[in-house]
Amino acid sequence: MTGTDSRARGVAPIPAGTLHVRTVYGGVEARPEPGVTIRFGRGQRPGVDVCVGEDDLWVSRRHGELFYRRRRWWLRNTGRQLLRLPRGRLMHATTEPVPLAVGYTPVFVRGSGFREHLVELYVTGHDDERVPRRRAVTLPPRRWPLDDDERLLLVVLGQRYLLYEEVPRPLSYRQAAEQLAYLRPGGDWRERRIEHRIEAVRRRLHAGGFPYPLTHDKSAGGPSGDLLHNLLRGLVESTTLVPPDLELLEDGP
Repeated sequence: MTGTDSRARGVAPIPAGTLHVRTVYGGVEARPEPGVTIRFGRGQRPGVDVCVGEDDLWVSRRHGELFYRRRRWWLRNTGRQLLRLPRGRLMHATTEPVPLAVGYTPVFVRGSGFREHLVELYVTGHDDERVPRRRAVTLPPRRWPLDDDERLLLVVLGQRYLLYEEVPRPLSYRQAAEQLAYLRPGGDWRERRIEHRIEAVRRRLHAGGFPYPLTHDKSAGGPSGDLLHNLLRGLVESTTLVPPDLELLEDGP
């Protein structure tokens, strides 16, 4: 079969709001009609419509369901293990149903050991044509502007992130100040100055639409270390900081 679209084949176009559910075991398509419910889990028909984790006893036989209500598709966890959504959002069986946005949503079912089972969800939009773009130029990730001192400072603080450790954490400002004093002797690398410099970067990137929270309401409290983690995580994921930047740590006197 060629890659022609549905109009070229004479097939009726897929209506907006249609839900596509797929796992490694197959998938289903559901039209946006009130009362429609799609169930996924380890079980088999008629209990579930889409199988996931068929050999993993940590996956419930009915682990989740999708239903159409108020002109939207909603996701509910009906299993014993958590569901993980984009941006690290977790769903428990007691969590209220979550509405799906138009487009692609990956959902991960927690399994045994380190296993996670993927359920791919896709809701078509009004202008959704899904035209193949195999020859189109690849879009680069959005990289964030940093000056030389900011890059060096962030590489020192985030060197564990650039080593792609499983659960990386930033160096402390004291540790960073000690290493920077060795790498760039004569510079003003006091802990307080480092903290102010990082705060300036956070505020600038936050104003530019950074994908993770970089500021918090001081009246509500909250650890600033989490904001630094968000900053380093976003810079590494966007390839603004990359492993070759670790060579900056070898430029000692």
